[in-house]
Amino acid sequence: MSEELRGVRALVITANTGVEHDELMMPLDWLREHGAVAVHATPERGEVQTFRHDVDKDEVVQPDAALNDLEVDDFDLLVVPGGTVNVDKLRVCDRAVEVAQQFVRAGKPVAAICHGPWLLVEADVVAGKTLTSYHSLRTDVVNAEGRWIDRAVVRSDENGWPLITSRSPGDLTEFTDAIGAELTAAQSAQAFAGDEIF
Repeated sequence: MSEELRGVRALVITANTGVEHDELMMPLDWLREHGAVAVHATPERGEVQTFRHDVDKDEVVQPDAALNDLEVDDFDLLVVPGGTVNVDKLRVCDRAVEVAQQFVRAGKPVAAICHGPWLLVEADVVAGKTLTSYHSLRTDVVNAEGRWIDRAVVRSDENGWPLITSRSPGDLTEFTDAIGAELTAAQSAQAFAGDEIF
């Protein structure tokens, strides 16, 4: 295990069902393997059923915490995995929407993949941002005044907060690499400024 992200605290949020397995587990494991503290939180306490391609059930995982028990100030990064049912449930969860809005207001990075940007549309924070997503969300993004493009990974820092988005599980390597680059750059900038890292 490497330690280049030591001191980073990442919040990964999902609903309790419908989560795309690799979009949850790969970023979660990657962050932990690189020294970050990664917390998986859900609106309700209890197991999380993961799926592959929204159809085939995969493993059941136990989240680390409930969203209501956490404070955004304690985290440096928000990750929103996909899965159609997962994000459809998150976007009608007031606390999940509030968490996304609080990260944006604080200028903290948000990373969302596949259907994950649906939560950001619901939170009304994509206006003026350039992003990608699963292709079926394109109209939702455009209607929310975002600029949608078809790329494996897109980083946007318009409006003063960093957003990393990807389209599908096939983009996970690029997605986690972009998250790592974002966090490493933030650490370097804070170290250069003489500030405490995160």
